[in-house]
Amino acid sequence: MTIRVLLADDQTLIRSGFRVLVNSAPDLEVVAEAANGRDAVELARTERADVILMDIRMPELDGLAATMQINADEALAGVKVLILTTFEVDEYVFEAIRAGASGFLGKSVEPAELINAIRVVARGDALLSPKAVRGLMNRFLAEPRVGQDLGPSVLDVLTDREREIVSLVALGLTNDEIAERLVLSPSTAKTHVNRAMVKLDCRDRAQLVVLAYQTGLVRPGATPPAADVPQPQ
Repeated sequence: MTIRVLLADDQTLIRSGFRVLVNSAPDLEVVAEAANGRDAVELARTERADVILMDIRMPELDGLAATMQINADEALAGVKVLILTTFEVDEYVFEAIRAGASGFLGKSVEPAELINAIRVVARGDALLSPKAVRGLMNRFLAEPRVGQDLGPSVLDVLTDREREIVSLVALGLTNDEIAERLVLSPSTAKTHVNRAMVKLDCRDRAQLVVLAYQTGLVRPGATPPAADVPQPQ
């Protein structure tokens, strides 16, 4: 099944490079290009894109505002947004995740990483690399402007196990890593993650991470606790 990709970037040369790269993959196809966020939103509706590669800084409507509009449109519920950014200068990554983006990448990403990232978000997962996400989340969540705008009572709907698993998701662990750490099967770990997302009304794994930090379940700079060790029978 071909993944339909929309490119949103105000620089023609960058779009051209991404188009060649994306179209080189047998299961990906660029269906449209937008030079600003407003066109990106409209093309998402008309071209039925599965994944949008969204630049943040664009004229008329920036990538953050466009992502928010896409996330708010029920008709576009299946569209995934992958933010393309320059880590050193963009200070909107956290807000982009809150707005509904399924992940983010640097524009200097290796070709194979970009192709894989598109596939990851297309299947409904969030692109949450422990290296990138842990550092960036710590950076942005530590800033006073972000703050803790949700109380811990939001998490009361979770079981103790779900709460534990959400904290591990927020620290960048994959389902397989969570399963190994808690001595669970990967499918059980995935089930707990999915149930937590439903209970907390989180669109995807990325928003689950944001909520974990907002409620204080995980603090900037935290590291995963020691793994459970099975006791001898």
